[in-house]
Amino acid sequence: MTTEPTTRLAPTLIALGLGAFAIGVSEFAAMGLLPYYADGFGVSEPAAGHAISGYALGVVIGAPVLAVLLARFPRKAVLASLIAVFGIANLLGAIAPSMNLLTTTRVLSGLPHGAYLGIAMLFAADLLPKGQRAKGVARVLLGLTLANVIGVPLASAIGQSIGWRSLFVIVAVLAAASATMILRVAPDPAPAEGASPMRELAALKNRAVWLTLAVGAVGFGGVFAAYSYFSAAMIESASAPAWAIPLGLSAFGVGATFGNEIAGRLASWSRMGGTLVLLSGMVATTLLYAAVMGNWPLMVLSILLLGSTAGLVVPLQMRLMDVAGEAQTLAAALNHAAFNFANALGPFAAGLALSAGMGWSATGLVGATLSALGIVVLAIAWTDGKRQGGLAVPAE
Repeated sequence: MTTEPTTRLAPTLIALGLGAFAIGVSEFAAMGLLPYYADGFGVSEPAAGHAISGYALGVVIGAPVLAVLLARFPRKAVLASLIAVFGIANLLGAIAPSMNLLTTTRVLSGLPHGAYLGIAMLFAADLLPKGQRAKGVARVLLGLTLANVIGVPLASAIGQSIGWRSLFVIVAVLAAASATMILRVAPDPAPAEGASPMRELAALKNRAVWLTLAVGAVGFGGVFAAYSYFSAAMIESASAPAWAIPLGLSAFGVGATFGNEIAGRLASWSRMGGTLVLLSGMVATTLLYAAVMGNWPLMVLSILLLGSTAGLVVPLQMRLMDVAGEAQTLAAALNHAAFNFANALGPFAAGLALSAGMGWSATGLVGATLSALGIVVLAIAWTDGKRQGGLAVPAE
């Protein structure tokens, strides 16, 4: 681990966070603009939705593959290259002449997503002294949360006013700025001694790694079960005014911004304890969301509180850093693949409940169930870690 002077640390964290910001804008604003590129290409919205699914597929495939293949290269060069490729893929999306080609560019955009965020969090953590490494992880993820608060609404508004293609141009510019800053201000440590694809693949044999990933893959599905259907629930169950929906989505981002800072402190206190606190918060807030369904001001409040639990990735990332041994890069990348799995699991499970006629409150109840199952998996991971001596790793 290395530590950097404050004068170099701050711009490096800004550069890494800017890349995360670009990724967040691309991922979430593209969902909001789906009706516009569906109309532009003359296809149905379900057909245009393949671009969203394609992005998630790219993340799940690219995260582990790129982490393994790039393990032996210096992280500074890898990070700059990954975010640059991300920007190029988005620029190709801006000029895509057909829906199929747009979907292809979204798959390409997703490939560097998990590897970039995973490696960026490791890079940031290694810049900080022992006792503050979780703050480095949180600073990178702050880019994602700010994307939801600021970037997504602005990009969506611009995309709606001058065309959806402008979104991908904006993202490409942000990615280029991030890559340039990383190359100019970030330190250039040598790759870890003995780094190799085979050493990274050792993570696949580590039961503690898989159990930690499972906590996020299942537990965080609770957030997406509620959040994915929030707009529709506001319209159908509460007859909310049009302006209340973006207000609620921004409230989630505001909650996530503050929750990200809280998660960093919780992770420094205890990996397992911090994870338990956040999962318990998810259970409580999704139950509250179900209980206030139909009252849009209280729904907005509950979605803000739910956002405050979205920093779950921080203690889980720190736990992975503790248990992954020499396979740090692959474990970090797999963490983002796991959260994208949760992004698919939550809406799918909630959709089944809606199809069964259980009503909009069911999205909150499904969310609470998934987060509660995450606590069960956490208990299994804790028991297994105690049996294997894994809990002997200090908090920092």
